[in-house]
Amino acid sequence: MTEAKPPGAVKVTLRNPSRELEMSAPISIPKLLKKLQMNREAVLVIRNGTLVPGDAVLSCGDDVEIRPVISGG
Repeated sequence: MTEAKPPGAVKVTLRNPSRELEMSAPISIPKLLKKLQMNREAVLVIRNGTLVPGDAVLSCGDDVEIRPVISGG
């Protein structure tokens, strides 16, 4: 059974370390990352399974995952 989100919330799942939190919606990606003290160039933001651009605005009911960018050579 999935936990219900409060009205007007965006569910945010963070990776490394894994944790979940909720933020008030609507909220822009830059504002969300600023609140989380994260650098946009260091993370991927995925909304409802799709990579989102850096200027997107998240809405009530969105499920967002923030993953660190991993590069190798």
